[in-house]
Amino acid sequence: MERICNLVRNGTHQAVFIMAGPGIGKSAVTDAVTDRLAGTMSILRIHASSALAGVPFGVLTPYTGDLTAEESVSPVAVLRSMWSYFEKLKGTGSSPVLLVVDDAHHLDDASAGVLAEVISAGWATVVAAARPRPGLPQPLDQLWYDGLAERVDLRPLNHEQIEEVLAHILDGTVPGATVDAIWNASGGNPRLLDALLHDAAEAGVLAKRNGIWMLLGELPADGARLAAVVAKDHLRRGPEEQEALKLIALAGPVGRKVIEDISGAAVVRSLLDQQMIVEAPGIPAELSMWNGLFAGAIRNTVSVSRSLQLLEKVKAHQNPTLLQGEGRLRSVEWALECGIRVSDEEMLAAAKEALLRFRNHSARSIAARIHHPPLVPLAQAIQARALYNEGAYADAAALLDGCWLPLADDTEGPAVLMLRVSAHQALGRSVGVVADDVERHPALSGGEDSWQEELLHLLHLGADVNVAALEDAVNGMRTRRTGTAGEPLRALAEGLLAHALASAGRPVEGLEAALLAASELPPLEGSLFFFPEFVLGRLVSDYLAMGEWESAEREINHYAAANSPGAATFNGSLQLLQGYSLLRQGRMERAYQVLLPAVEALRLNDPLQLYRFGSALGFYAAARLGDAEQARRLEQDHKDAAAGWPAHDLLAEAYVAAAAEYLARDGKGLAALQTLMTTTEASARTGNLLEVLAMCWELGDPSVVPMVQAAARGVEGRWAEALLTLATAWEGADGDTLMATAASLEEAGFVNLAREAYARASTVLEQAGERRRSRQAVAQREKCDHELGERFREGRFIAAAPAVRLTRREQDIVELAVQGLTDREIAQRLMVSVRTVEGHLYRTYVKLGVRSRDELESALPK
Repeated sequence: MERICNLVRNGTHQAVFIMAGPGIGKSAVTDAVTDRLAGTMSILRIHASSALAGVPFGVLTPYTGDLTAEESVSPVAVLRSMWSYFEKLKGTGSSPVLLVVDDAHHLDDASAGVLAEVISAGWATVVAAARPRPGLPQPLDQLWYDGLAERVDLRPLNHEQIEEVLAHILDGTVPGATVDAIWNASGGNPRLLDALLHDAAEAGVLAKRNGIWMLLGELPADGARLAAVVAKDHLRRGPEEQEALKLIALAGPVGRKVIEDISGAAVVRSLLDQQMIVEAPGIPAELSMWNGLFAGAIRNTVSVSRSLQLLEKVKAHQNPTLLQGEGRLRSVEWALECGIRVSDEEMLAAAKEALLRFRNHSARSIAARIHHPPLVPLAQAIQARALYNEGAYADAAALLDGCWLPLADDTEGPAVLMLRVSAHQALGRSVGVVADDVERHPALSGGEDSWQEELLHLLHLGADVNVAALEDAVNGMRTRRTGTAGEPLRALAEGLLAHALASAGRPVEGLEAALLAASELPPLEGSLFFFPEFVLGRLVSDYLAMGEWESAEREINHYAAANSPGAATFNGSLQLLQGYSLLRQGRMERAYQVLLPAVEALRLNDPLQLYRFGSALGFYAAARLGDAEQARRLEQDHKDAAAGWPAHDLLAEAYVAAAAEYLARDGKGLAALQTLMTTTEASARTGNLLEVLAMCWELGDPSVVPMVQAAARGVEGRWAEALLTLATAWEGADGDTLMATAASLEEAGFVNLAREAYARASTVLEQAGERRRSRQAVAQREKCDHELGERFREGRFIAAAPAVRLTRREQDIVELAVQGLTDREIAQRLMVSVRTVEGHLYRTYVKLGVRSRDELESALPK
């Protein structure tokens, strides 16, 4: 708006063309510009429309009212009349004329020619709003090419802009998952965004939970605001375009030739030009609505009887054998909406397709209509997975209890049994609940050696983190590479082994197992169990155990980018993994910002059973940052949580104990950690033990340093190496060694460990009487604080280290010195004496532990 107003005021161009697709905000910007300039210019408006597009000079009628019928079609007479109108307007005042043209893409060529003459002659400044397709009429377009007009393109809001809008509108934290969902649904279109936000809030789908704005379901396509947007759009269209849009909304994606045969090629080209529909290249080329929710809103306006008529039209021109994917699913949905019978086989295929796209409601409703006895168990399993995706674990478990046995010999059998175990675990029940059923059916697939027995045995070993037994089982599978269950069992076994190896301090080997598990995924695509997400969690855990933060983040981001349909189901799990990574890096404040929404998301939907672990991490981050109120709430969340995946319990208990110590500082939490370290479970998991020891050390317990050294020597990966380096230097208590260690840790990316080393160095150097070096260490420590980006609540050792505090005047002088100004120039700038500058600089050198200006910038606390 500011740019357009400046262009008009400066007079560098006689016209400004605002170009944008439907709903992007042409009218809003034009109105805002008009309001801003109304006090300094005489405003005239022209409203072009498709109805007047075929009438020469039709839109100019308000300014040619005195012309005869014969004169009204003469370009010269129309131009003369416009001139007279402007002169009369100017006669009433000296304000220049601003002519605002709405929907200029609908101007007839004759009117566009007259406006081009008005612009060229400088009679008025023109601000015209139009769509890029079909674009401006040629006479106006030519002015832009000739440099007489400026063009301003408005584009859909990008992800960051949507995030900014939501932060401005909503009072509270808007997590990335909510931003992603609204951005994807709105396509960045402001008009649609406005409608979606109002409708979602009205329906209770967008709700605030513990200060976090969460989406509690799918964004509604039947809201009043969205319906108003669709109705307004329809009113501007002719009947041919309206029918074509309804056909594409009901059938899409649908072959372009089908719609051209029904509505005509010209109508299709027009809708493509207006960007109301999009074309996917292929054989055949397919058409879809530009936005899925907009399509749903259009479908809601069509009665069942009318929908049935349109369906018959499409069927007459469509080859059903060419339907696939989304088109095939939509064909079945449409038929069912119209009450047409669809075969159970077609419905089963469509329900699978809906599930693959995480269209859970559609998958459930279609699968529930299947009644052919041989297909019912699989249909029930599909419904169960859809319910599981939605967090309805009890309903999912009930269905799975009834269908797992009939599917024992089906290719989906292992996936269904694993899903059943997961559903029961989500309800707080153990693997044993499911195992009892198998024991009651010893004849399954070969009795005691059945794949069911093997699968449940693997899950037992994984829950117990029994590394040796898992290694034996996996080695046996790797040699035979065959079996009834095939890839599902191998992916499960390798994934469980990957997690167990990381816990045992062997994450490098664990990573190999996780990658082998990932290699089993291609044949499992479309499985009823969430194998990709199961393997991803293990892969990320191994990277984190190794200290490979960037690799872990890359895997999370790659999954999120490639699997957007599953974001609503698994986003809480992904956020938790990301928050855990940040927490391990010592980026506590950023971790907290990620963990809070993750806990809320997992409260609604916890497919990987991470809520209990997540609430422990959230409690720890809140306590570490001194947010007592949230910490106590998260502590209660952890207590109230159902049992999660048992393999996480040890670390969850450790983080809860550490959090309690940060909160109370009464020694009880630290004592609980020390007790936990002595358990058989912790002793058998060296990787987890090292993490617990690191927590004790951060809490200020120096007695664990030798234990850290001993444990770190038995753990693979860069993180353990870095911790061993720090522990060795810490015990040596040599200032020079500690400074060198800190610098190497910082360069390696372990900024939180470098921070500890600098803090220890500052204390050691201070005690040795090396005050200047001690100040340097403090400055480097504060530099690490700045990089970590947190308001850190320090442990006992770090709290005892001296801190650098510059006065306001010292800060001003140092900043100018760092910029390269001489003492005299600084004195002139600040209007003080040169001696004053020299005195302040000297005191600053002492505080920072530096000898000259050259060392100032690196030592300056941020």
